[in-house]
Amino acid sequence: MTTTNDLKNGLVLNLDGQLWAVVKFQHINPGKGQAFVRTTLKNVLSGKVVERNFNAGVKVETANVDRRQAEYLYQDGNEYVFMTADTYEQLHVSGETLGDAAHFLVDNTEAVIAMHGDTPLYVELPPAVAIDIEYTEPGLQGDRSSGGTKPAKLTTGYEIQVPLFVKIGDRVRVDTRTGDYLGRVNE
Repeated sequence: MTTTNDLKNGLVLNLDGQLWAVVKFQHINPGKGQAFVRTTLKNVLSGKVVERNFNAGVKVETANVDRRQAEYLYQDGNEYVFMTADTYEQLHVSGETLGDAAHFLVDNTEAVIAMHGDTPLYVELPPAVAIDIEYTEPGLQGDRSSGGTKPAKLTTGYEIQVPLFVKIGDRVRVDTRTGDYLGRVNE
C-alpha cells in the first residue's frame, strides 16, 4: 500500500483487481476545496489508457512487479523466448504481451521483462537497436520527390523509411519506440 502523494511514473497499482501503470501524474491544489492527484493510467495487460483523479493522501494498493534483465533467444510460434541474465531461466512471452516490440527483436537483444508472479506484463527494449536491411530499392541520384527517403524492409520483416544512400545489407540503428531510422552502424 502507498498513498497518492507517493505516486511516481512506472509504479503499478492494483485497482479493482486490474493492474494499472502510472504513465503521468500531477498534484493539484485548487484555491478552494481539497487537493487531489490527477493521473493517467495504462492497463498493463490490455494497453487501455484512462485518466483518474484521486483525493490527496488516499491509500492505494500497489502491485508487486519484478523487473528482470533478459536476453532474447528465439521465437517459438506466437511466443518469444527470453533468458534471464542471473538465473538462466527461460521466460516465454506471448506476441500480444510483446506488442510492437516484436518488430525490433533480433538475437541477443537485451530487454527488461516486468513480471507479476509468473505472468509477464510487458517488455522494455533498449531505446535503439541495430538491425540489418533485408531489402530496399536502389536510391536514385537527385530523387527528392519522396523527401530523400525510401522504404526498407528489416530482417525482422518490419518496414521503415531510410535515406536514399542506404542499401541492402547495411546495418542501421532504429528507434524502438517510434520505428524511426537513426543512422547507420559502422562496424
